[in-house]
Amino acid sequence: MNEFLQQMVNGITVGSVYALIALGYTMVYGILMFINFAHGEIYMAGAFIGWFLMTKLGLPFLPSLLATVALVSFLGVMIEKAAYRPLRYASRLGPLITAIGVSIFVQNLAAAIFGTDPRPFPLPAVLQRNVYEIRGVIVDNLQVYILVLSLTIMVGLDFYVNHTRMGKAMRAAKINKQVASLMGINLDTVISLVFAIGSGIAGIGGFMIGLYYNAVYPTMGFMPGLVAFTAAVLGGIGNIRGAMIGGMLIGILENLGAGYISTGFKQGIAFFVLIFLLLFRQEGILGKAEREKV
Repeated sequence: MNEFLQQMVNGITVGSVYALIALGYTMVYGILMFINFAHGEIYMAGAFIGWFLMTKLGLPFLPSLLATVALVSFLGVMIEKAAYRPLRYASRLGPLITAIGVSIFVQNLAAAIFGTDPRPFPLPAVLQRNVYEIRGVIVDNLQVYILVLSLTIMVGLDFYVNHTRMGKAMRAAKINKQVASLMGINLDTVISLVFAIGSGIAGIGGFMIGLYYNAVYPTMGFMPGLVAFTAAVLGGIGNIRGAMIGGMLIGILENLGAGYISTGFKQGIAFFVLIFLLLFRQEGILGKAEREKV
């Protein structure tokens, strides 16, 4: 029983980060109807920017985190303007291939600048790890910080999208971009904001995982990006609350699979879930089946 609870705790920690990345996928898909496969590299960029600010410039934790969010958000907006906006009204294949190209470019750019070897990401004094044992289950304070920060961001984003003026504009653009534009909504502003928010949240995830695992490297965003995409599909692509639920579930299933089946099968769990879901419920847990007019 203790082993099961331990795997659950570990799974919820990692799953909360998957949920943060999945939010970016689902927000972009909700409006533009395409998968931004460069989103995993945005997560990686957040880790490297945070590492650089703290280890090379010596900034404290909180200013580094805030600066990381700002810089990664700016990066996401620039990628949208340069790579995706010119293809906004092209066929879906064009933006998809472009996203893969951006992913490879950013990953190789990071390797050229920082090298391919993992870089240690030392914990600041304010986050020094303290380990607690609760009825045989090991929990450290950094896991608690990651979970609390992730849940706060998720709840805040859900409130923003559902209860603010710009959030209503996002939802209107999701339903029908042309009608939203006719009603006075600036689509360029809305889409840039979606990329800024999604990128900033992914950057926070990369920053915290860099601290958690004490390592950053150029390929660190590839697999979490794919797993987070699976989480977004599991929850219902385009549904913010679904992305949160999907991320948590994938994190828990991965760790249970690693604990009870094999560590080598850990990442295969996510894709098994994706295949199973596509066979029996393509719209995901909270998604709604939609018919496309031909």
